[in-house]
Amino acid sequence: MTKVLFEKKVHIAIVTLNRPEARNAFDPELLIRLGDAWEQVKTDNDIRVAIVTGSGDKAFCAGADLGRLIPLMSGAREPEDEWDNRAKAEPGALSKGILRDWDIEKPVIAAINGHAIAGGMELVQGTDIRVSADTARFGVQEVKWAIFPAGGSTVRLPRQLPYAKAMELLLTGDLISAQEALKLGFLNRVVPKGQELDAAMEIAEKIAANGPIAVKAIRQSARACLGLTEEEGMKLENKISGPVFRTQDAQEGPRAFMEKRAPAYQGK
Repeated sequence: MTKVLFEKKVHIAIVTLNRPEARNAFDPELLIRLGDAWEQVKTDNDIRVAIVTGSGDKAFCAGADLGRLIPLMSGAREPEDEWDNRAKAEPGALSKGILRDWDIEKPVIAAINGHAIAGGMELVQGTDIRVSADTARFGVQEVKWAIFPAGGSTVRLPRQLPYAKAMELLLTGDLISAQEALKLGFLNRVVPKGQELDAAMEIAEKIAANGPIAVKAIRQSARACLGLTEEEGMKLENKISGPVFRTQDAQEGPRAFMEKRAPAYQGK
């Protein structure tokens, strides 16, 4: 069974964690295959937006496989197969899977079908837009097992949640409901279980219909300007936005508006 499924629908890629018997927990093979899927999203110019979801009805992702991944990382287990060897031999290979220290340069929407815990929560933190089933719960529980949430949580969570709430989650290992995560602004939408992928597709189709160069540039600017002063941010925005106005798509968009028709963007 392939542990990561990849489907392409016109300009939208759907990446599915496919290890339901283990609540889609990250073992080396799943993480490496997930990183390979992100590489495909990044390099395929026909893909404009990606959705990541999980298989099964219990979990989006339960985080690292404590019997397979963590012992390999700590040195308690020697590599046993090609995936273990790739994880050890390729710097950043595991981080790429959870979108840490590596950017696919295109929007990623999380369609969260169940609990997102530890590394699963960290993968969600690496996405841009999040739709969750109403039954999902969220949290980083590494501290309970005396390990560090090294998938970016100590950097991203205090930026994506109010500081005090982020610290509570990081230091207690407690979980919060989808409804609370929505109130905190961590999620965009909460929908009845089973409707999360349809809701994510609705958003993805809107994004995919927009000018792809503009979408990438807007996302790049918004993420790059986090933490900058307003003056620094404005300068960087000028640098990123300028080339967008010189594209063929930037001519097509206003022309289509004036002609009262749908634009035909080519990504040029």
